[in-house]
Amino acid sequence: MFSFLKCHPFSVEAFFENSIVLTFAVAKEELQGLIPRHLKLDLFRDKWAFIAVALVETSELRPKGFPKILGNHFFLIGYRIFVRYRNREGRNLRGLYILKSETDSLKMKILGGIFTHYNYSLIHIYKRLENSMSEISSSSGLNIQVNWVESAPSLPKSSPFSSWKEARLFSGPLPFTFTCNEIKNEVLIVEGIRESWKPKPLKIESYKIPFLDTFKFHEINFANAFVVRNIPYHWKKGRIEKWNQ
Repeated sequence: MFSFLKCHPFSVEAFFENSIVLTFAVAKEELQGLIPRHLKLDLFRDKWAFIAVALVETSELRPKGFPKILGNHFFLIGYRIFVRYRNREGRNLRGLYILKSETDSLKMKILGGIFTHYNYSLIHIYKRLENSMSEISSSSGLNIQVNWVESAPSLPKSSPFSSWKEARLFSGPLPFTFTCNEIKNEVLIVEGIRESWKPKPLKIESYKIPFLDTFKFHEINFANAFVVRNIPYHWKKGRIEKWNQ
């Protein structure tokens, strides 16, 4: 009865205090089955598709125009696939398809369940800083260790990219997020707007991401890692495209 509420019925704004994104390359054949039919994988060299893990510390999340004091502060771990969508006007939109979202905020889990299709689950987040090394772990088993000292890290040895400039094309932000309703033959499009986005290459000392292990990919390669800080961001009200077939 209230399913329309899940379609982002109003604009939202927030502040990204810190966003760390690890991107992994997977053969396109292995990711194709994870996305709806109206979407296409965003490919590199017609071989590699990408799945990203974003660790985002967010504050002041609220309906756009509301006072900051009413905003929600939370930690988000999001698992997304890089995709493209050709809309009914023929525009080729680049964006994300959300597989799963985790948060340490019960309020965010409840509100996210009401107003989005992003499949939020509640977890505990643990953060530790020691000698310029950060460790981020969760009750879902994720563990990421970041080396903040190395200012010009090399790309991961397994990366399909030849340079950070090339890798930057797959570091975001991707303007759109897509949700598809196969039964109603609809695509929900949410557009994100940011004031600045200057990702900095990041050295990851180690990672453990159990959610990715559940897919049992034949080959998955760590492609890049970036961090951005202090980003004002807002999302427009969602809009739905209806398809005839």
